[in-house]
Amino acid sequence: MWAKRIAVAITVLAIVGAMGAAIVRSQLPAIGAGALLYPARQMSKRATPAVCVDRIFGGVDARLAGWICNPEVPSAKPAIVYLHGIGDNRDSSTGVIDRFVRRGFTVVVYDSRGHGRSAGEGCTYGFFEKQDLRRVLDQAAIDRAIVIGHSLGGAVALQAAAIDPRIIGVVSVSIFADLRSIATERAPFMFTPALIDAAFMRAEHAAHFIIDEASPLKAAARIGVPVFIIHGAVDRGTRATHSERVFAALRGPKRLLIVPNAGHNDVLGRNIWPEIESWIDALPD
Repeated sequence: MWAKRIAVAITVLAIVGAMGAAIVRSQLPAIGAGALLYPARQMSKRATPAVCVDRIFGGVDARLAGWICNPEVPSAKPAIVYLHGIGDNRDSSTGVIDRFVRRGFTVVVYDSRGHGRSAGEGCTYGFFEKQDLRRVLDQAAIDRAIVIGHSLGGAVALQAAAIDPRIIGVVSVSIFADLRSIATERAPFMFTPALIDAAFMRAEHAAHFIIDEASPLKAAARIGVPVFIIHGAVDRGTRATHSERVFAALRGPKRLLIVPNAGHNDVLGRNIWPEIESWIDALPD
């Protein structure tokens, strides 16, 4: 009798477990799409730097919170636009502001859509963000810009440089080659290729964008301005091969720097900023 009851219990548990697993699998595409579109939001907490003024820019169906930072003496230098990475906000720009405003550059920074204090229906990894950047340049009355971007920001900078002639140079740090490949690489082990594709489809439908158009690699062949790509040699989140693929596809003047012993977020050490400044100073007028 007890053996029979145990057998029945095991069968019931197996059925319940199978049903639970099926339910979890059915929810994974929605979970994956949500993780892709809605990274953790970190609000900007820093006070507006003394050299900056608060500014709200109008992006593509999104209000973008930012700063415009001006040197004491106006100059004819191009503006510096800094674009932060995924899950970050404009607070990470304060070092860039300090460094370049004192050298006579106007610096523009803002929270990307779906980040910080900006609005926007999800992060689209450059699909809408490149148009947001173009509108920021319009509203800030910038006719020449050098864009410095980290991770997501670097990917957006490259995609924008392919379509906007006001961008005269790009410093792109720790970038992914295309959204499909980096999202697939980072997907948890339980996501099969079919589940990943289903998550992509849900994300595209929810945010009204095209996954395969979020691609610095595709943009690279259309970029003619100088590009400086920097990547950490031991970046485990986004392998340096992503930057190497983009670098190989670029057709204009280009430089690639793989930084030894650097990861994803620590690649811009003190020894790298002088390299960036020298590269910017050497850009043609």
